[in-house]
Amino acid sequence: MDNSQLSRITVNPEICHGKPTIRNKRYTVDLILDLLSAGSSHEEILQDYPSLTEDDILACLAYASKLTKYTSYSKIAI
Repeated sequence: MDNSQLSRITVNPEICHGKPTIRNKRYTVDLILDLLSAGSSHEEILQDYPSLTEDDILACLAYASKLTKYTSYSKIAI
């Protein structure tokens, strides 16, 4: 993972209440991760959201991977 991938993920308090989004668009990282975890393929996501690219999907995965590398964790309710 390189920084150019992660630079696609933006946090702007004016967009989606400050949630991480893709390139300041209204597509949140958690939306893409939810779609992937529900079994959507990259191709299906790109068909449904034509303004996204394969690199955007990979950036979401890289962002999620980076978040799991923190050394301090808190239990969350699921």
